[in-house]
Amino acid sequence: MDDCINGSAEHKFYIDAFSVSSVQQLFLFLGLVTIYLVAFLGNITIIIIICLVPKLHTPMYFFLCNLAIVDITSITTCIPKFLAITLTQDHGISFAGCITQLFFFILCADGEIFILTSMAYDRYVAICKPLQYYAIMRKNVYIVMAASTWIVSTLNSLSQALLTSILQFCHLYDINNFFCDLNSVIVLSTTDLTSRKIVMFFEAVFVSLIQFLLTIISYVFIFSAILKIRSSAGRMKAFSSCTSHLIIVVLFYGPLLFLYMKPQSEESIEQDKLLSMLYLVAVPLLNPLVYSLRNKEVWGAIVTIIK
Repeated sequence: MDDCINGSAEHKFYIDAFSVSSVQQLFLFLGLVTIYLVAFLGNITIIIIICLVPKLHTPMYFFLCNLAIVDITSITTCIPKFLAITLTQDHGISFAGCITQLFFFILCADGEIFILTSMAYDRYVAICKPLQYYAIMRKNVYIVMAASTWIVSTLNSLSQALLTSILQFCHLYDINNFFCDLNSVIVLSTTDLTSRKIVMFFEAVFVSLIQFLLTIISYVFIFSAILKIRSSAGRMKAFSSCTSHLIIVVLFYGPLLFLYMKPQSEESIEQDKLLSMLYLVAVPLLNPLVYSLRNKEVWGAIVTIIK
């Protein structure tokens, strides 16, 4: 029993990360440093622009600002520690550090899902009920929507972290991933996980499935409304107003659905790590690029600030 640890013990987990050569580790390190800096600076830039330009103080950009905060937190939660492992070859992470990383990762994943759903609703109101848009999407409404996102996400991630911290771990401390993912951690526990898996199932249904379906339903109504517009120019204008959000939804849910719906096997573990890495770094990197490159208002705001 002395080999067993729980949240009160000063023990370490060991992150296995990727099985690559020294040369590959160097390229991986340099690549991730570059991606991290671009993603971090890109999202910071989006936040600064939205805060400084009154023209962008609208519900859509308010949600985009929240999305940028989530992306910065998400990529900072996992990537710097992985870079330190790659550079120093010290794979250890304290029990408290692992639980903290798990907490922030779940917080950001949940936050991104709820914010994307809120943005889908915003686009639904803008396209399907344009004359009522400002009456429905009042300032107090979208602030409450964002606050609810953070509160629900925090409560869920806190409960998951606390439930994980009271599990018992004996002999197995090697996490077969590049960060403390929930599934990678609990699979090491010797505690009976039957009740925990039931909780995780309902959590996944509420946070992931229902929000995904709400987003899909929003776009069914959006596309239906767009098709009813008689002029091709009007259809293009309406469609372009939700293109950026639609691209982000595909980028976010695509790897996520593939990762969790495909059959699990020993051979797919390395592929799962790569998919997780793609999901973790690609979304924070591409979010600001998609919204800046495809958005004339953002470019106009950048020109305004420069002048």
